[in-house]
Amino acid sequence: MSDTEGVPIAAPPLLPIFRSQLQGELLALILVDPDRRWTIDEVARRTGQPYQTVATEIRRLQDADLIVVSMIGRTKQLSANAANPYLRPLTQLVIMSFGPPLVVHEEFAMIAGIEAMYIYGSWAARHEGELGPTPHDIDLLIIGTPNRDDIHDAAQRAQRRLGREVNVTQRTRMQWETGTDGFTTQVRSSPMIHIQ
Repeated sequence: MSDTEGVPIAAPPLLPIFRSQLQGELLALILVDPDRRWTIDEVARRTGQPYQTVATEIRRLQDADLIVVSMIGRTKQLSANAANPYLRPLTQLVIMSFGPPLVVHEEFAMIAGIEAMYIYGSWAARHEGELGPTPHDIDLLIIGTPNRDDIHDAAQRAQRRLGREVNVTQRTRMQWETGTDGFTTQVRSSPMIHIQ
């Protein structure tokens, strides 16, 4: 399988039924909030991919009738195609596989005292292309001094949306920066997805 430049594209280890990691991430971005409208520029910025690459994938998703593209002036706006009967089950699959960064950000973003957040562990490893078994949970590291009850409540909301357990570990900035324990050493040397 290759993209328009002939460069091979690997299927994403998180859910290899998708054509590429970008395709899964695009679907997650658009389907997590089906009422939101996106521009291609916004999607390119969020995914960190070139505009033309994103535009090509958007055309494929439009051809598959999964998204709707409308024009507002000269600007294309993208949204989920609510009329597609496959949308609901696909949304669940996509959010479980590619949605954790989006969902975690939404549920934890407004909690005071969080200085940084990272997804680590098996989900982060699969996201970064490491092969292995399907992750059954999401490991989240929170740096800072947020209220533990707020963190617990946000984790429960994220867990309901993602359909998998969200395990939270908290460290103060000092504990994270100076820690030499096994946990800190292991997490630092493994893939981590920065959330905020």
